[in-house]
Amino acid sequence: MHDMSAHAVGHGAPTSFIRKHIFSTDHKVIGKQYYALALVAAFFGMFLSWLMRLHLGFGSFAIPGLHLLSKNGAPGDVMTPEYYLQLMTMHGTIMVFFVLTTAPFAAFGNFFLPIQTGAEDMPFPHFNMMSFWVTFTAFLPIVASFFVSDGPTLGGWTQYAPLSAIGSAGGPGEGWGVILWATSIGLFCIGQLLGSLNFITTTLDMRCKGMSLMRLPLSAWAWFITSIMGLTAFAVLMPACILLILDHVAGTSFFVASNLVINDQMLPHSGGSTLLWQHLFWFFGHPEVYIAIVPGMGIVSHVLITNMRRPMLSHRVLIYSMGSLAVLSYMVYGHHMFVSGMNPVSSLAFSFPTLVITIPSTIVVLIWLGSLYGSKLRINAASLFALGFISMFISGGVSGFFLAQPSIDIMLHATYFVVGHFHLVMGVAAMFGIFAGTYFWFPKMTGRMMNETLGKVHFWMSFVGAYCIFMPFHYLGIAGNVRRYQAFTDDYLIPLIPVHKFITVAALFTGLAQLIFLYNLIHSRFWGAHAPNDNPWEGTSLEWSTATPPPHNNFGDKMPVVFHDPYQYSVEGASADYIMQTSPESVHSPDEEK
Repeated sequence: MHDMSAHAVGHGAPTSFIRKHIFSTDHKVIGKQYYALALVAAFFGMFLSWLMRLHLGFGSFAIPGLHLLSKNGAPGDVMTPEYYLQLMTMHGTIMVFFVLTTAPFAAFGNFFLPIQTGAEDMPFPHFNMMSFWVTFTAFLPIVASFFVSDGPTLGGWTQYAPLSAIGSAGGPGEGWGVILWATSIGLFCIGQLLGSLNFITTTLDMRCKGMSLMRLPLSAWAWFITSIMGLTAFAVLMPACILLILDHVAGTSFFVASNLVINDQMLPHSGGSTLLWQHLFWFFGHPEVYIAIVPGMGIVSHVLITNMRRPMLSHRVLIYSMGSLAVLSYMVYGHHMFVSGMNPVSSLAFSFPTLVITIPSTIVVLIWLGSLYGSKLRINAASLFALGFISMFISGGVSGFFLAQPSIDIMLHATYFVVGHFHLVMGVAAMFGIFAGTYFWFPKMTGRMMNETLGKVHFWMSFVGAYCIFMPFHYLGIAGNVRRYQAFTDDYLIPLIPVHKFITVAALFTGLAQLIFLYNLIHSRFWGAHAPNDNPWEGTSLEWSTATPPPHNNFGDKMPVVFHDPYQYSVEGASADYIMQTSPESVHSPDEEK
């Protein structure tokens, strides 16, 4: 740990528009850039989901103007089966990588981690700038794939081989579409690796005087733990994407087995392993679940403590539990491969840690609920979304118990049951964490307040709508509705069509709520009420001890000195309801590290 009053990050405030707002090395600007990218990606992904739901709910319904997006994929504005799979693949890829990873980790982490640690900036500001622009560049091939001749890939966000590795013989988008997909994700991995290095170094080496590790807020701990996961997980997916590209353009055969026949033609490949891609992908893929959700855990904990006006039951146990999730996330990836012909002994070896990983998750939830019990919670948009996060995390997590059992998972694996599970626990919960952070930190980021009434309307519409969409998925899965089906013509599926129509209406309703959020975000940014002071929520961590918005070097001419742990609320004998970390007032805190 360095005393940042003596060791400053060596770059001054920019003077030109380009250096200040575009190619900026200021972590706060980079955080806003990441947030803007995630916002664009989120609405793009939501639009694709609307198209899919309209097709699933109303079959051959002609979607006006769809042929403009793809003449071959939507002749007469009616979606073809192949184009449905292409939209599904792009929806999943965009949401998982460019929204659920980018917003809670890269956007909020970039903006607030240096401030919460008491640093002037990230230690490698040019790497930080590169991390965003590489990520932005990664987004372009995904968008470009919509404009190649046969459209984007249809292999799903998991891009399973051999379908993804055999070229155009595999169907629309399996040629250039896969190459663009793999290029995009490979670049994305590089951007996240650069960001993770900065996050880890900031946390370990850039803390201000008095800021021990146990005095870091839970949000900072969550970003630190996530960056460690990202450093190892993305380092596995990146070479996998390179190998996939080589199978397409260099004649290699990493993922294609010998003597594979497609369309009565033997492919010129030999010696590859289709399961190798699954091993490489899921070794990244399951930590990715926690890369999306652990930042939300930290953000929600931070928001709840500020609104409860008292600390969690145990600051340390929450940190240890999030760390345990990170470690265990690498031991459970095989449960995604129970249907791959895995040896039963191997299945058991992956099933056991899959059940064990529920223990730290349960501990975190119990600490949240126990801390909330008896508290006088301030009800605002941020705290409501934090409560919604807990609800979604519990509801989605419970179904994970079923999928941890190989005998049950084999029956449910390719059904809507799994879709409902991971959308609740990873998708909606992570989005609720993003919304909680947005409403909570918006005044610090912009100097203005978001409209609380619109925020509460946004919450209730999103909360009810999300349950109306994804809870019925579990029923569909138990009824045998296979995922990725684009039409329900089999006799046993026809009775399920009304359920799909209900889900489609709920999806449109929930999407409307996000348009309300978008209006609130943009209107508040330019015309919202000014924040009443630098600390409108009466928080105690370092981001509330600096100006709103923070200056270029975060704390002005005088660097902070920390005297307390981050959550000094309702302290007996204190002069106020809360005590800032920078306040020299002496208090007794039995849980604080000495």
